[in-house]
Amino acid sequence: MNTTRLIRAIGAAFAVSIAAQFPAQVAVAAPAATESAARAPAGVDIQYRTVVIDGVKVFYREAGPKDAPVLLLLHGFPTSSQMFRNLIPQLADRYRVIAPDYPGYGQSDMPAMDKFQYSFDNLAQVVDKFTVAVGASKYALYVQDYGAPIGFRIASAHPERVTAIVVQNGNAYDEGIDNDFWAPLKRYWADKSTANGDKLRPTFELAATKWQYTEGVRDVRHISPDAWTVDQAYMDRPGNKDIQLELFYSYGTNPPLYPGWQAYFRKHQPPMLIVWGKNDKIFPAAGAHPYLRDLPKAELHLLDTGHFALEEDSATIGALMRDFLARKLK
Repeated sequence: MNTTRLIRAIGAAFAVSIAAQFPAQVAVAAPAATESAARAPAGVDIQYRTVVIDGVKVFYREAGPKDAPVLLLLHGFPTSSQMFRNLIPQLADRYRVIAPDYPGYGQSDMPAMDKFQYSFDNLAQVVDKFTVAVGASKYALYVQDYGAPIGFRIASAHPERVTAIVVQNGNAYDEGIDNDFWAPLKRYWADKSTANGDKLRPTFELAATKWQYTEGVRDVRHISPDAWTVDQAYMDRPGNKDIQLELFYSYGTNPPLYPGWQAYFRKHQPPMLIVWGKNDKIFPAAGAHPYLRDLPKAELHLLDTGHFALEEDSATIGALMRDFLARKLK
């Protein structure tokens, strides 16, 4: 089945033809590193915790020494911290790794919409307060998809806290959303009508969730069906799809903030590693390259996989991160 027919099968939300060709791969394999920097630990004790932020229970995964440099992993849509299940063990021997679920996702509370504002501004505030609650005064960020606008809000407000940034298919430039995939969302941002919202609702069904995991991968046999099954189970909770639609609308508040985030990059020059699934139809590789305009020392690696690159290339990304962080976090 070609890409156009597959997207049509997902539903009217993204029933568009996507034919863009993406730039050639910049790098795939991890750069040379010392054995201690490149080798992942054999076994890790991952703990599953909760903390209450403004009356909302926030679930998080944590592993690694309490006194080690902190890595804060921020997940995307429609998943949760479970997207990092394969990455955390590769890093937790050297770092305190923390991965929260946002309110409305995973094991965190899902307050009713009249009790909680589901916006990117508010999610960023919750995550910001979460870092204080867990004692993470400085941290390196890993941002993917929704994690990017959440993480970049926090980083630009508190640049002194951010030691490094790993970007994986997370956008901060107009080029990253200048494709047909985003057309129905842009119409909804311009006109929050029931009709425009209804066109997006098929995105919250199983076919679309599975598509996000399988589109653009090298070998679908390497993608665990548990990933989309778990995500869909959370999204099928009563009321959750209304929450997701509200956050689709709130995503329209992100592009106006791009210039501010780019100014933060230029001024503070945070060390940045970009690991990007180049076959992603949501955030194509066109959104990866502009980071180099503002961060010329950033390290860019385009991987031959899709939106959830950790599903197929966790080992590669883990090795790249171990090398990068060993050099940048002194």
